[in-house]
Amino acid sequence: MTLGRLRSALMTGAATPGWRGDWDMSGETPPGGRVLMPAAVLIAVSDEAEPQLLLTRRPTTMSRHAGQIAFPGGRVDPGDADAVAAALREAEEEVALARHHVDVLGTLAPYETGTGFAITPVVGVVPPNLALTPHEREVAEIFHVPFAHVMDAANHELRSGEWQGLARKFYVIRHGNREIWGATAGILVNLARQLA
Repeated sequence: MTLGRLRSALMTGAATPGWRGDWDMSGETPPGGRVLMPAAVLIAVSDEAEPQLLLTRRPTTMSRHAGQIAFPGGRVDPGDADAVAAALREAEEEVALARHHVDVLGTLAPYETGTGFAITPVVGVVPPNLALTPHEREVAEIFHVPFAHVMDAANHELRSGEWQGLARKFYVIRHGNREIWGATAGILVNLARQLA
């Protein structure tokens, strides 16, 4: 996956609609009457010969999503102009990624999670080798994985498990000793399918 192809697909609207979220993977219909909390994440890809994807690992002490691998991001606050502004603000807060370093290519359709969020993925290109600093309470680790690796369908492992008493399907993308799963993996698999 080249950055040129990614840029072209997002800027021309060539990316095809993908899943609406976690429920689609299991072939289920989400419960009616749900009120979803708007959120946004930044899919930050470095502009270099072998583009790298920026990811974080949450501290194990967090009350929600403890220890999970995630994109920088969070809830859309009332003061945010839109999802793009929210994703850029969260990236500044969580990893000290200054918004002027992000060339925003576009957004993907919101991705609904079983935990009640409608996440808008914001795709941006950043310079390589930026000096980033993790927020001490929100981020245990900042790391990169090759973008081509997470976009390769051969690395998308579909698993099943139980959540809230129901059998659910979810994707896992392994890289080294790390496992990317949950909404983060779902969004990446969704993006890969949209760009295939």
